[in-house]
Amino acid sequence: MVTVDPTDLGGGAPRGLRIDLGLWALLALAVWLGLTVGATGISVPGLFFDWVQGLPLSDRDRIILMEIRLPRPVAGAAVGAALAVSGALMQGLFRNPLADPGLVGVGAGAGLGAVSAIVLGSLLPVGVLAAVGMHLVPLAAFLGGWGTTLLLYRMARQGGQVSIATMLLAGIAIAALAGALTGILIQMADDNQLRDLTFWGLGSLSGIGWERLAFALPLILPVLLLSPRLARGLNALAMGEQAAWQMGIETERLKSLTVLSVAAATGAAVAISGGIGFVGIVVPHLLRIAHGPDNRLLLPRAALLGAALLLLADVAARSLVPPSELAIGIVTACLGAPVFLWILLRPGQGAHL
Repeated sequence: MVTVDPTDLGGGAPRGLRIDLGLWALLALAVWLGLTVGATGISVPGLFFDWVQGLPLSDRDRIILMEIRLPRPVAGAAVGAALAVSGALMQGLFRNPLADPGLVGVGAGAGLGAVSAIVLGSLLPVGVLAAVGMHLVPLAAFLGGWGTTLLLYRMARQGGQVSIATMLLAGIAIAALAGALTGILIQMADDNQLRDLTFWGLGSLSGIGWERLAFALPLILPVLLLSPRLARGLNALAMGEQAAWQMGIETERLKSLTVLSVAAATGAAVAISGGIGFVGIVVPHLLRIAHGPDNRLLLPRAALLGAALLLLADVAARSLVPPSELAIGIVTACLGAPVFLWILLRPGQGAHL
């Protein structure tokens, strides 16, 4: 159980300023590495210097920079921020530091949608396939995650109130059912489809362009901008729904906005990047160690740290086995699992779980 004093700002201003500056510096470094690391050896500083001098970029450099390199760190920052903020929101809503977006069925539903599109997409009418094109899998993944979340929310809403306990238990059941249906579809897949399923399931930022970002950013950015407005309510909710209601918090509205925000942000992130684990659960934990559990600090800083860590993981995925590229989900699992175990084994940590 997470306990927090809603008036606690989580540390003095100088320390908070150092944390903020450190997070912005880490994000800037991650973006810089994301732009400069790659197989072509393109020099971003050189291109920038040429641009300052007014020299035109060659078609090759322009395509590499604007169409290949730049969309990738933008996508990585958006996905990392969405997953981290969604994890922080879920942990605040469930008052449990082990909660993550998977508890509301987003990941399982998105996986079912993506697998359905990969395995059964060829059965759709030609006109539909022509209209959707390369967006079929991301669109199916988002609709699967969103639909699963709405179903879970409807099941948990009884008598005009949303039961957190029902949502948790129903989420486990729905995730298991979605996993079973996904397994059936995988059994039907051919070799080419199995390769696509494996690559999508482990997550990747490869091949994400401006078109996919145009689909995801309108869903992710509003959640990132509006989530700090939920912080006061989540802080009050940590003391119990009755106490939060007495403090003037509309608890049902808070729960609805939190669940729908997580569904939108995580659904869009998973739709364009595939399954990427540990970001949503590790990032909030690291920040609580740094400044405490106040959601007014946790939510905006989670966006910064989540974006930076996923970008650094992507740089590692591109650099570890050149010229091949690791799935980014492998990197986040290799880094996130030991960090999470370290967090759990810290002296006194087990008493808070």
